[in-house]
Amino acid sequence: MSNSNSGTIHPSAQPSARKPVVLMTMGTQERKGHDYQVMTHKYITPLVEFGGCVPVLVPTCCGTDELETYLAMADGVYLTGAGSNIDPALYGQENQTPGKAQDKNRDTFDIALVQMALARGLPIFGICRGMQEINVALGGDIYQTVYAEPGFNDHRENPQDPVEQQYAPAHGVTITAGTWLERALGTQHIRVNSLHGQGLRTLGQGLEAVAVAEDGLVEAIHGPSLSPFLFAVQWHPEWQAASNPDSIALFKAFGDACRTRASQSHADRQALCA
Repeated sequence: MSNSNSGTIHPSAQPSARKPVVLMTMGTQERKGHDYQVMTHKYITPLVEFGGCVPVLVPTCCGTDELETYLAMADGVYLTGAGSNIDPALYGQENQTPGKAQDKNRDTFDIALVQMALARGLPIFGICRGMQEINVALGGDIYQTVYAEPGFNDHRENPQDPVEQQYAPAHGVTITAGTWLERALGTQHIRVNSLHGQGLRTLGQGLEAVAVAEDGLVEAIHGPSLSPFLFAVQWHPEWQAASNPDSIALFKAFGDACRTRASQSHADRQALCA
């Protein structure tokens, strides 16, 4: 009979691997005279359900002094969409949309976050505004009014439509053959929703376009030379992700990259303690 006090742990009793921790930065929203830091539920759910990650919501209203503290606990960074535009001064332009809300605290925080996360080799996934932040952080710029640019379609939603109609598939996207995105989705053609007035113009250093809309506007970017996983899209895969196999594939891929990073970090800590 084996001795229950021998100190031997059965493999099934070993502690399970820690889920990867992913930073999600919040944005400013004013409600009845009070400033809030907010994050929409729809962005959180697929990260948890399909990415298998633990989200940590990070305020952007207190400056960047604690960025290293946040990054020290992180296995990935997830930059979501928002109702505000990036301050055009950050990419050398005058503001062409003065009636549109801005969130300069988030701009300052997220641009620094992208740069510092890449220096650490962390996986990054961006959606809509998040994709634009990545581009600006790496020296790129933006079309402030895509709908007014010759040759481009109007990619904005109708604010009068019900939300289900606003987020319905709106146009086709062509994925570049031979890219990571084609391998991840198993196709070169998908249909996506479209809820943005701005879009990428000049790509930031190290970024490559891996998907374009029917009018040629960049819809997805990849930065394989900058990080094991640096990927962003202009559409909203988080919307009803459970019913969209393409969305599920993207969140699973990001979650896998974060798990790989977490495993590497654990192995590095063990090596230091050996």
